[in-house]
Amino acid sequence: MEPDARLLPGIHLVTAAGPDLAERYVELGLRVGRHHPDLVDSYYGPPALQRRVIAEPVLEIARLRDDCRRCVADLDAGADPAISGQRRRWLRSQLVGLETTIRSIGGESIPYEDEVRESYGVVARRVDEADLADAQRRLGDALAGTGPLRERVDAFRDRHAIPTEKLRPLIDALSEDFRERTARQFGLPEGERVRFELVSDRPWSGFNYYEGELSSLVAINTDLPVLSSSIGHLIAHEAYPGHHTEATRKEAGLVRGRGQVEESIKMIGTPSCAIAEGLADLGIEVLLGDDRLEIVGEHARSLGVTYDTEAIAALGHFGEMSSKARGNVALMIHADGASHAEAAAYAVRWLLLDPARAAKAVEFTTDPTWRAYGFCYSEGLELCRTFVDGDPSRFERLITEQLTPPDLVAA
Repeated sequence: MEPDARLLPGIHLVTAAGPDLAERYVELGLRVGRHHPDLVDSYYGPPALQRRVIAEPVLEIARLRDDCRRCVADLDAGADPAISGQRRRWLRSQLVGLETTIRSIGGESIPYEDEVRESYGVVARRVDEADLADAQRRLGDALAGTGPLRERVDAFRDRHAIPTEKLRPLIDALSEDFRERTARQFGLPEGERVRFELVSDRPWSGFNYYEGELSSLVAINTDLPVLSSSIGHLIAHEAYPGHHTEATRKEAGLVRGRGQVEESIKMIGTPSCAIAEGLADLGIEVLLGDDRLEIVGEHARSLGVTYDTEAIAALGHFGEMSSKARGNVALMIHADGASHAEAAAYAVRWLLLDPARAAKAVEFTTDPTWRAYGFCYSEGLELCRTFVDGDPSRFERLITEQLTPPDLVAA
């Protein structure tokens, strides 16, 4: 039985006996990070291990690829008896994703759909334009007005832009509320904490920098106006009960409680990312249920921030459909050979983005680190929502256990 993370403060790292494949995986990740630092999302493992890797010469990509394959072979051969069952499946899937990432940064040409599947364990699926057209029709029926639909959507966004001076107070109010609810429903390790920072010139809207010691820095990008219609989802996704909650529960339960050092490094380009993004996107539904719009709206309106619950509800279905359709934008560029301008025009047409937001969408999917990552959101959410199926105890499994995309399908 997994230790209860609410009772774990002060428990120290346990060292497993025998050949340590988990430590080899961590070393591999740190070595890959010396070629491409952005691929190491976070590391809070043994400092001595990190110092040892930093002191080494930078290893050639071919050597890292071969080392990764040897780890998989040793894992398959049962070389480390401490790693078995679910832990073994998780570590093997991570190593397969890491090898794909190593091949990619080494210059190997990998078909885009294969890169998505092998890195993240999900399928790069397109959304049918007929479904997008239907979602647009439904949205048009819901949003009042007579002008073109994109203009009405732009007007909605303008109305719901959070004034700069009210952004931090709203972030603080929502995060405090969500933290209290998360603690009651799922438990939080004693001493966990989140700091928020406003940033600019980033390809994403928000990012959780997990620092270890149960602490996160959440950065929120202000390149484009932050909307009251999306701020609740953003806080839930990055902090409570999303990324920060998952990271703290796993640090407390798996790293400190079980000595599973492999959890102390978070690598972009591995299947755990699809689980992490899926559960983070699902978090606000699980935490607040059907009352989520009313709860967020109360906080926004108490600060004098516009929050039209009916209009936001109308945008909900289209928002999820357009999130999936961002995969179409990625496939246009990386599989079909479309230009950035063609992809941006597609985003304006079908996702109803203004040109600035469309350019930001293209920027994200053409960034070398994030080009395949977008499918972690759409496919990850579908996997996690199906797995949880309205059962909060299943969501708690997502934030405390080492699960892979096939685990969620099989459960």
